[in-house]
Amino acid sequence: MSSSRFAVLVFVACAVLFTSSCGFYSRIMARKNLVDGSIAYKDRKFQEAEELFRLAASRDPQGETVEGRTAQLFLARTLHSRFIGDRNNKNLAQQAIEEYRKAIPQVVNEYAAAKSAYESNSADSAAQKRYFSALSSANSTVSAIPNLLESLERRDDAVKFQNDIAANAEMPETARTRALVQLGLQYNTCATEITDTEATKKTVKKDGKDVFQFVKPENPADLEKLRECVAKGQEYFNQTAALESDVVKSAPSANIKAMSGDQLRIFEEIISPFDSARSYRASIAVQASRLAEMEASPNYAQLKADADAKRAAADELKKVSRAIEEEKEARITAEAEAANANKANANATPAQ
Repeated sequence: MSSSRFAVLVFVACAVLFTSSCGFYSRIMARKNLVDGSIAYKDRKFQEAEELFRLAASRDPQGETVEGRTAQLFLARTLHSRFIGDRNNKNLAQQAIEEYRKAIPQVVNEYAAAKSAYESNSADSAAQKRYFSALSSANSTVSAIPNLLESLERRDDAVKFQNDIAANAEMPETARTRALVQLGLQYNTCATEITDTEATKKTVKKDGKDVFQFVKPENPADLEKLRECVAKGQEYFNQTAALESDVVKSAPSANIKAMSGDQLRIFEEIISPFDSARSYRASIAVQASRLAEMEASPNYAQLKADADAKRAAADELKKVSRAIEEEKEARITAEAEAANANKANANATPAQ
């Protein structure tokens, strides 16, 4: 049947069966576009994938269905991938930003729906897969847009976007934490570059042991800059503590080995941003204690103890991240060994 005759039949069918059936047909076709687009994307046929994802997204521009929301996000990712392959084409970066921005409300809606379904039945495999996909999509989008803006040398826009995400209570705590960490990074680097020099970091003897003693930089402007960087870094990193969920707080006691593959992926997606956040909270706390030592502050001992406590908390979550990686590697090894054993059994000559 020709495509024109098929289109006529579809139109007649929709007219007879009313809008709801047309909506059903549209979803089916969007799924086909998504499947075909995903195959093209995997084969690095990005232009073909882009056309298919655009078509799928056009079937549901408001993102009222999972298919529509998925298509919008995949379209943005495809444009992003095209830009990575041709960084001189700034127009691709701008297009990707625009499509990602269209996707944000849809990403938020999908996350809310997926989270609700998961919390209603966390043992359901389909709910686990959907929740992981929605959570990771939100997290990756939060990172993608600022990176593209930075590529276009639009630093102020990137910072504004990250501040907006950090303040958006509808976004996952993981995405908000990622934004806050990115906002604080430059200030932690700034502080470290001032304190971690031979001019400010002296080796002295204390109780018969070599220890570091931190002294003021010679330039008063550097000391003032250090104060500002520590304050700004703490402003961003310390906000992440309030975003830690019960999953993060109880992570050290989690039974990782008992988790299914989907549960483990969800767990890792939740833990990872807070592993980073705790590390930087500890790092900026260390910088604050160094500043206090330089200025002979009466709060030095308290700030030093705070830094030690934050480092211990960071190490605790770091162990969880290592355990996740070890479990993933163990499962890959076990699967490979099982596959090899099955292959050996299949190739074995039957006994006569």
